[in-house]
Amino acid sequence: MDLSDLPPSPSPGLVNLVVEIPAGSRNKYEYFSSAGIMALDRVLHSSVKYPFDYGFVPNTLAEDGAPLDAMVVMEEPTFAGCLIQARPIGVLDMHDSGAYDGKLLCVPTADPRQREINTIKQIAQDQLEDVAEFFRTYKSLEGRVIEIDGWRDYDAVDELLKSCIEAHHLEITQK
Repeated sequence: MDLSDLPPSPSPGLVNLVVEIPAGSRNKYEYFSSAGIMALDRVLHSSVKYPFDYGFVPNTLAEDGAPLDAMVVMEEPTFAGCLIQARPIGVLDMHDSGAYDGKLLCVPTADPRQREINTIKQIAQDQLEDVAEFFRTYKSLEGRVIEIDGWRDYDAVDELLKSCIEAHHLEITQK
């Protein structure tokens, strides 16, 4: 699975998202670009499970040195390696061991029931808190210091996405 030619943003307001971990899983899978496969990284220590399908936007580079993290609100979990065209509606701002580790929250364009969701304000506050608590719990049990700085709406997405795309391009040109 070579993702090098997959655009991070196929058109304005959309991202390509590759699922690493389906909702409801305690298995943490990661994409290994050198081998082009998904691999089991670890099993979470706690009883918490991923609240949404979780993955990354290919051909981006976030401040933590990995592709930009992204979650997608789905009624049914997909599978590791699934490509989803999605509309980002917000950002979870958090710091992991002192480093910024923002995460996009998206809705899939393929789900007609979510066609009208354009802002994080349309997601239940309980669901948003479940996501934040998931990261607090699982990362703290791994001995990492986590700060959840809160949620920002869709207007914060473009700046984060553009900076991660530019960082990836810069890394590629420096190789």
